[in-house]
Amino acid sequence: MIKKSLLVAAIAVLGLTTANAQEDTAQGQTSKGKWLIEANTGFTAGGEFGIVQHTANTGFGLASIDGQTMWSIGTEVGYFVMDDLAVKAGLGYADYDGPSVFSYKLGAKYYVTGNIPVQLDFTGASSDDFFGDETPLWLGLQGGYAFFLGENVSIEPGLRYSHSLNEDFYDKGIFEARIGFALHF
Repeated sequence: MIKKSLLVAAIAVLGLTTANAQEDTAQGQTSKGKWLIEANTGFTAGGEFGIVQHTANTGFGLASIDGQTMWSIGTEVGYFVMDDLAVKAGLGYADYDGPSVFSYKLGAKYYVTGNIPVQLDFTGASSDDFFGDETPLWLGLQGGYAFFLGENVSIEPGLRYSHSLNEDFYDKGIFEARIGFALHF
C-alpha cells in the first residue's frame, strides 16, 4: 500500500513539474521582444473550382485542377510587442499556370492563454494579368491551437475566414483549414 501511494505521489509530482515546464516554455516563446517566423499551408473549400488556393496566399500551396497547376510560396514574420501579442507582416508569390500573383499581409496575432492563437489581418494581392482592373483585398480572422515542440518550434493547425473587401471580386468569403509551422526566437 505504501509503495502504491509513493508511486502515485511520484507520478503526480512528475506530472505537475512537466505541466509547469510546458507553461514556462510556452510563455517564453510568446513573450515581449521575441520574434516569430511562420509558414502556413492552406486548403480552401468552395469557389467555382471546388478546392482551390486562396488567391492572396502568404503560405505554401500546390493544387492541380482540370489540368491547371497552381502553386504558392510565402512566409510571415512577427514581433511580440507585448507578452502573447505579435505584430505581423507577410509576403507571398503564386503562379496560376501562367498568371502570377504577389500577395502581402499585415496584422496582429494574440496567443490566448499562451497557446490559442487568434489572428486578425488585412491581405491584398496584385497581378498584371490575373485580376483585370480589380485589386483584391481581404479582412481575415484566424484561430487555432499551438503545439509547442521544444523552445523554438510550434505547429499551429487552425481555421481561417477571409472576407473580401471588394464589391465585384469573386472571392466574397473564403474558409480555409490551415496548418502553420512557426519558429520562435
